[in-house]
Amino acid sequence: MEKFTTHSGIVIPLDRSNVDTDAIIPKQYLKSISRTGFGPTLFDDWRYAEPGEPGMDHSKRKLNKDFVLNQEPYKNGSILLARENFGCGSSREHAVWALEDYGIRAVIAPGFADIFYNNSFKNGLLPIVLSEKKVDDLFVKASSKDGYSLTIDLDKQLVIEQDRETTEETPFEIDEFRKYCLLNGLDDIGLTLQYADEIKAYEKRRRQEAPWLFA
Repeated sequence: MEKFTTHSGIVIPLDRSNVDTDAIIPKQYLKSISRTGFGPTLFDDWRYAEPGEPGMDHSKRKLNKDFVLNQEPYKNGSILLARENFGCGSSREHAVWALEDYGIRAVIAPGFADIFYNNSFKNGLLPIVLSEKKVDDLFVKASSKDGYSLTIDLDKQLVIEQDRETTEETPFEIDEFRKYCLLNGLDDIGLTLQYADEIKAYEKRRRQEAPWLFA
């Protein structure tokens, strides 16, 4: 899992509440469990003007020019700005994989669906909860300034807005253990592998103590 320390990127304003996981990645793409290759089908039904299926050359599909990911400068963004209850619906982990494969490193919203929120941390995506008032303010700025960018400092737990004259820092909350995992790029497997030597020593000892179990 890629470490998350400090990230700067263009903000993508997705001004919709209750964005569910089927909108993030439609059900027809869920057959693959490789965690990669989902970027071109992120927000598939909104992003394209025609239905999509697995195996298509998505680069040749007709785009919905009104959708934010198809507009400059947002198509190059890496911080998604969303509304309340982002990631609701089914528990599909593919939703997080699609966001990450597209290049999105963080999602800022007033609130997230619980399962999506938990899946995000397990896959290196940082979900940040800010107040509705602050999110409203960020939407205004992202929609009115070309290439509006933010910096996220996970260690200091700050969302940083900076222009030529001022710097504004907004703190956010995060569980300490989840923060540790993101800073060190540790998913569940990575956490377990930290104890690889102890696991090997235990297996060796068990073979000596109870050899009949390994016959």
